[in-house]
Amino acid sequence: MNITAVLGSPHGMKGATGQVLQAMVRGMESAGARVTVLSLTDLKVGPCRACDVCHKTGACSVKDDIGSILASLTGADGIVLASPNYIFSVTAQLKALFDRCCGPLHCQAFSGKYAAAVVTSGGAGSSEVEQYMLRFLRALGCRTVGSVGAEGRQLSQEAARTAVFAQAQELGRQLVEAIQTGRKFPEQDEERKACYRRMKLVVELRKNDWTYEYEYWKAGKAVL
Repeated sequence: MNITAVLGSPHGMKGATGQVLQAMVRGMESAGARVTVLSLTDLKVGPCRACDVCHKTGACSVKDDIGSILASLTGADGIVLASPNYIFSVTAQLKALFDRCCGPLHCQAFSGKYAAAVVTSGGAGSSEVEQYMLRFLRALGCRTVGSVGAEGRQLSQEAARTAVFAQAQELGRQLVEAIQTGRKFPEQDEERKACYRRMKLVVELRKNDWTYEYEYWKAGKAVL
């Protein structure tokens, strides 16, 4: 089983988000998963240029690390996204990755995968960022297992930090178990189906322009 975790913190694994993510990695590995961590501070992901090339050809025209990142994500059984809370959202680094996923979104390329999220905040507000990240993952077809959020004050206190790390490890184990058992999340089905139908309609409306994506859907490769 392969799981890819993408870390959007500028501090990499040394930061608070990286520490919580590392605890989750320990949980996933203890349950038997092979985990690849991609830290965006070590990679180059520029903003989307809205050129439509990916919709026409299936490949992005921007020459950076997006190709290898998407290859790791599409080849994984599970996905973890991790980011500090930057003004009620993810970091610019992770948001750039989100925006570069418009092709996979249109093709529902992450269908069948399981996912989770990690967020840290200097103060309150991590829960809405967690929900945003999980919604993004479901929009691409993932079943989301859950998330873990932590405030900076918690990580500065040994007892609270230990509890957060334990929660992260448990979430990691739950993610692996969900993949192993093919766990269903019926409460997420309608949201995922609605996005699936919306993407199919959008691609059909642009079939003369978005030739790669239209042929992808026509060939039955986009599945729930």
